[in-house]
Amino acid sequence: MQTYIALLRGINVSGHKTIKMADLRKSLHKRGFEGVQTYIQSGNIVFINKGGELFELEEGIKKAILDDFGFDVPVLVRTAEDLENILKNNPFSKEENTRQLFFVLLKQPPAKALIDEFNKLKFEGEDFHITNACVYLNCKIGFAEAKLNNNSIERKLKVEATARNLRTIQKLIEMPG
Repeated sequence: MQTYIALLRGINVSGHKTIKMADLRKSLHKRGFEGVQTYIQSGNIVFINKGGELFELEEGIKKAILDDFGFDVPVLVRTAEDLENILKNNPFSKEENTRQLFFVLLKQPPAKALIDEFNKLKFEGEDFHITNACVYLNCKIGFAEAKLNNNSIERKLKVEATARNLRTIQKLIEMPG
C-alpha cells in the first residue's frame, strides 16, 4: 500500500463549488479509497491505495466529485514521496519568512521552450524556480498580489496546476497514510 496526496483545484472558494470534507471522505471511501483524510477545506486529501497510475487515481476522484457533488474539478495526485521530494528541493528553504513560500504543482512537465520563456520573467517582489513538477514561489509581496499566480502560470506553461503554501505541503506530508 502506498500513501497518495490529492489536491483539488477551486473548491470551497468564496462559496463556489462547496464540498463538505466529511462528505468527500465518504464519497471516496465508498469507491474503494482507503484511509481517506482531508486537511482544511480547500481540497487536500491523503489516502492509501495498492498502487496504480496517478492518472487513474485522478480520474477516479474526479468522477466521484462529478457524480456525487456535480462539479468538474481539476485533480492532481502525487505520492507522499513525490511531495516530500518537492519539499526537500525547495530552493527557498532558507527564507526567514516562510509565510511567503508557495508551491505551484504542475500536472505534467511543461515543454522545454515554455520553461525557457518562463525563466525570462521578472516581477518585483516575486522570485521563482521552476522544475518539471513544481514552480517554487517566494512571494515577498504576498500571493494575492502576485503576478505569478496559479492562473498565469497555467497560461504561460500550458499545463494544469494547483498552488499550496508551505504549511499545507508540510502538513500533508506529516499526515499518516
